[in-house]
Amino acid sequence: MKWVYNEDVLKPIKSWCGEVDEGAMDQAKNLANHPEVFHHVALMPDCHVGYGMPIGGVIASEKAVIPNAVGVDIGCGMGAIETDFPASNLEGKKQIRTVMDYIKTQVPVGEGHARKNPAQWDGFEEYLDNLSGPLPGWYTEKGHNLDRRNLGTLGGGNHFIELQASDTGMLWLMLHSGSRNLGHRVASHYHSMAMNLNEKWKSNIPDKNLAFLPSEDEGSDYIRDMNFALAYAAENRRIMMEAFKEAVTEIIGSINFLQEINIHHNYAGRENHFGKNVWVHRKGATAAGEKQKGIIPGSMGTASYIVEGLGNPESFKSCSHGAGRILGRADACRTLTVDECNRAMDGIVFDRWHRYKGRRKGQGGKMLDLSEAPLAYKDIDEVIESELDLIKPLVKLRPLGVVKG
Repeated sequence: MKWVYNEDVLKPIKSWCGEVDEGAMDQAKNLANHPEVFHHVALMPDCHVGYGMPIGGVIASEKAVIPNAVGVDIGCGMGAIETDFPASNLEGKKQIRTVMDYIKTQVPVGEGHARKNPAQWDGFEEYLDNLSGPLPGWYTEKGHNLDRRNLGTLGGGNHFIELQASDTGMLWLMLHSGSRNLGHRVASHYHSMAMNLNEKWKSNIPDKNLAFLPSEDEGSDYIRDMNFALAYAAENRRIMMEAFKEAVTEIIGSINFLQEINIHHNYAGRENHFGKNVWVHRKGATAAGEKQKGIIPGSMGTASYIVEGLGNPESFKSCSHGAGRILGRADACRTLTVDECNRAMDGIVFDRWHRYKGRRKGQGGKMLDLSEAPLAYKDIDEVIESELDLIKPLVKLRPLGVVKG
């Protein structure tokens, strides 16, 4: 742990991030003054400003859930697979490019890109069969059809598919994605409900973006639907991993797939901490219970890590979910240069830089999208070094080929 802050707050803030930007610190203080937050606020070393709550933040609550303390991409997480194939046996960049191009034919990539043929998954029917009462407001026939077509798709932003080599020389497969539009609809619906209720109750919350729902009443529906989004996200990653394995086998040939890891880093779960059963909210943070396997990716040009949790209670048994941004998307596009970004990606197969579209109409202009370049992120090795009391690194992975969302 780097420091503890307990001035002008109801609960202390414990940070594994040495320097927290002003916006994220203001959000952490809001959490520390929130009437439903239990014991303390924990900030992981990849902490940066988010929506309502910092990304890389962990909180707990005894009797409430806060939708924005999970976020809109419910169940966003990581998948990784170890193989028995020596990376040195690859036939150079050309073969890596062939693998990455093949996976793009099997997995729709980019925001708004869905499958032409809807995916089949028993989870849809199980959810509806177990539903008591009317359909929730976020669920529509149009949305349901989109969810079927989105299942097994990567999405955009910082989501990726990556071919990697371990520090022992073996080939690994890794990807990052979540619940797509489904999670966004669930989060938006229940956050709106929470804001309306908190206004009605005149709740003393420091920020309306941290509106909460009582976990045993209105919040029970959110918990049910959040868990559905978690299952959907895990299935989304599983389907893509099957396609990734098929691509690798098709191009490389005989290969055995060993251990597989599939984890979330945007969710809330019921756990016991400091003698209480609480709802732990991890927003851009990963569970790191004792001996629990985890994945901490770097940027598209830097190392990623397979780790084992140490079960540190001070972080609510959590660790970082990645490297963490140091430049916002638009800032990265304005301030970074193509030359320095290309140098940072030296030796790695990727699709170069496309036009930046921005999140608002007219924002992108003629800028190239450098928002996912390694220079927009913190140094992953420094992030890992900052949390060695939370995790034990097991495997270090370097990227060989990358497909970005």
